[in-house]
Amino acid sequence: MPIHVALLRGVNVVGNTMVAMSDLRDVLAELGFTDVRSLLQSGNLVFRTDRRLSGPSLERVLEAATTKRLGRESPTYMARSAAEWKTLIDANPFPAAAKRDPSHLLVMFLKTPAAAGKVKALRAAIRGRETIEAVGKHLYVIYPDGVGKSKFTHALIERHLATRATGRNWNTVLKLAALVTTG
Repeated sequence: MPIHVALLRGVNVVGNTMVAMSDLRDVLAELGFTDVRSLLQSGNLVFRTDRRLSGPSLERVLEAATTKRLGRESPTYMARSAAEWKTLIDANPFPAAAKRDPSHLLVMFLKTPAAAGKVKALRAAIRGRETIEAVGKHLYVIYPDGVGKSKFTHALIERHLATRATGRNWNTVLKLAALVTTG
């Protein structure tokens, strides 16, 4: 059975929208997904399914089930297959930063691919030392001074790219990769 990763946007961040990972695992189990595991407390899920669902259709199924089961309004998932997860790691345009300072390298998982013109406008909106590269449905961001102090915010990224997004640092990306490969 194929393995997938699903990332729920905007949960358990600074006390906002608290969701128990056990509840999310239950939602996936009720859908018939197997070997459901979560990582950390921020909506990172790895699971198997024999249902033939692509990224967008899988995301819609997860969003509907989460809304129904948890009563959470407008949940946003970004789903990737195990192969897509490996590709996003291999496509990292900042391998030196990934080795040197993985907690300051973020991957923003996008609902839709970023158009070149929108990435250019986003790049122009950077007011700090951040560096970005877009690859398909992923935006790689180096936050040399840390995410918390940066003016290059999640909201700014979503507004300029005109798509929903959720971010994970490189350490989390690699931890999820380990779950995918041991699944």
